[in-house]
Amino acid sequence: MTTPRKHSFGKSASGITRRSLLKSGVAAAAAAGAGSLISAPSVWAQTQITLRQFGTGVSNLNAIAERCKKDLGITLEMTATDSDAAAQRAVTQPNSYDVADVEYWIAKKVFPAGVLQPMDVKKLKYYDKIVPLFINGKLKADSVIAQGTAPHTVGFVDKPGAKAFAKAPTQWLTMVPTIYNADTLGIRPDLVGRDITSWADIMDPKFKGKTSILNIPSIGIMDAAMIMEAMGNVKYADKGNMTKAEIDKTIDFLIKAKKDGQFRAFWKSFDESVNLMASGEVIIQSMWSPAVAAVRSKGIACKYQPLKEGYRAWGGGLGLAAHLKGAKLDAAYEYINWYLSGWVGAYLNRQGYYSAAMDTAKQHMSEDEWGFWVEGKPAKADILSPDGKVMEKAGAVRDGGSFDERMGKVACWNSVMDEDRYMVRRWNEFIAS
Repeated sequence: MTTPRKHSFGKSASGITRRSLLKSGVAAAAAAGAGSLISAPSVWAQTQITLRQFGTGVSNLNAIAERCKKDLGITLEMTATDSDAAAQRAVTQPNSYDVADVEYWIAKKVFPAGVLQPMDVKKLKYYDKIVPLFINGKLKADSVIAQGTAPHTVGFVDKPGAKAFAKAPTQWLTMVPTIYNADTLGIRPDLVGRDITSWADIMDPKFKGKTSILNIPSIGIMDAAMIMEAMGNVKYADKGNMTKAEIDKTIDFLIKAKKDGQFRAFWKSFDESVNLMASGEVIIQSMWSPAVAAVRSKGIACKYQPLKEGYRAWGGGLGLAAHLKGAKLDAAYEYINWYLSGWVGAYLNRQGYYSAAMDTAKQHMSEDEWGFWVEGKPAKADILSPDGKVMEKAGAVRDGGSFDERMGKVACWNSVMDEDRYMVRRWNEFIAS
């Protein structure tokens, strides 16, 4: 993840058309003796176009920026934040970025503000490769759509300029989906001392002072809802859209649990969750799959535990700033098409996430990698992380099994509720209590 840097964008970056861009690129190539054809990297490199992207550290990764520069000649200036900061920046600083790499529950807050422009699916080379979860909300034709802010419900608008979400797929996407996962509890199997089968297990008095949930209100409240339902305390009509009474019951329960000493900490970042688990300060907590893998890469036992009530899911995508136009808009479309072409998808899959275009990602993975990460098969050889470190030994099977098993057991999506402001206020009371 890179830190923010200041760039001045001259006319060469924003005041030219795609046609003049290509003409100047071909002319330059000819002058250099390269003939009449020129590759995409040299075209974009000559314009010195930089796309400013921000989002969470999950996918704002240096390796992606480096590969983009190599393949396209486009410079990506990335800034990583937590989810809440990303939502705030998207709305309040719309001219500070070109590409917003945000989650779909954030899009529900952001897109109606008019700071993003919808994308024409006719310009998306791999639109037909996007998994149907993002198009109609279903993994398979007979799947039940999970509760919460399912990505497809905020994925389309009827036309450019529209701020209300469309009720069915249209030509205009709010964001291009890129990454998603099914989240559950991470555990230290060497320290919990028994089988963990339910979200309710995090509240076992035996684990007092050794548990944690994440402190991002719109996500943490969903974990709390999974816990409350598992304990039989509440049966929500929709965990992703609680009433004030349901919010109160949930937060009051959390406040009591906190005062009783059940929680050790509340984390906001990937690294915080890894450190809590690796140190043994926490032995059961809300966790992300790659964070579990990061703990295991340290030689410490850690498991991403499937639970009988199912998973809490999230999805993210790339949105284009409303101010983008001309050559920079063309470059942004080219970047997005490259993003879905396979290399990035394979890179994300190898970390334990899922690519929104699985078919193209498969072409950039070995048969053994695909078998382990996607099909739930035992690894034939050691499984390596994107940077070449051993993540899993030969014979290992991915926690939770195959893609279909994991994404087919999603109980709810991260969400923005109608009573979001009230929920956030009450959540902050819980954290401060």
